[in-house]
Amino acid sequence: MEFFCYHRDRPGSLPLRERLGEAHWAYMDRYEAELIARGPTFAEDGETPTGSVHIVGLPDPAAARAFAFDEPNHQAGVYRDVLLRRWRNLLGRTMVQFPGGRTGGSRYLVLGLGSGAGADLEVPEALRDELIAYGPLLSDDGAAWLGTAALVRAPHAADARAVLTPERYASVEVHDWECGGRR
Repeated sequence: MEFFCYHRDRPGSLPLRERLGEAHWAYMDRYEAELIARGPTFAEDGETPTGSVHIVGLPDPAAARAFAFDEPNHQAGVYRDVLLRRWRNLLGRTMVQFPGGRTGGSRYLVLGLGSGAGADLEVPEALRDELIAYGPLLSDDGAAWLGTAALVRAPHAADARAVLTPERYASVEVHDWECGGRR
């Protein structure tokens, strides 16, 4: 099963996040084989972290909750909240397999939250070459559609937002993002 996890930083937690850097990396190293995509989101200045995205394959929802809530930054209070949802990898690849590589161009997390009949359930073919990760957010049992999450390379945030059909979502967020992993 695949899961989307977005830890959002608590305001003012950057010094704590920086102190816990090695603990975070050591924790993520344990999941290296299971990670589909990961990386930080940033404020408009492009420098200040605002959260961390982790898309991970795990055996069940309980394992996903343990992954999300045992993470050292979460345990220490860096994060203000966690969005954890089942996810389906419609591209069938990891961020490392993205043909555009790990660097170059602006990259974004596009997060659309909704309910009811699913939207954007197929990969938008016109944008396939710019999608790093793409798939629906689902309930724990996989039966209910709760939104869509995408990692996109695009010239601007507005171009990234266009990957989703906005009127089908209660809200759509776009965050600056970069590929994560040990440097």
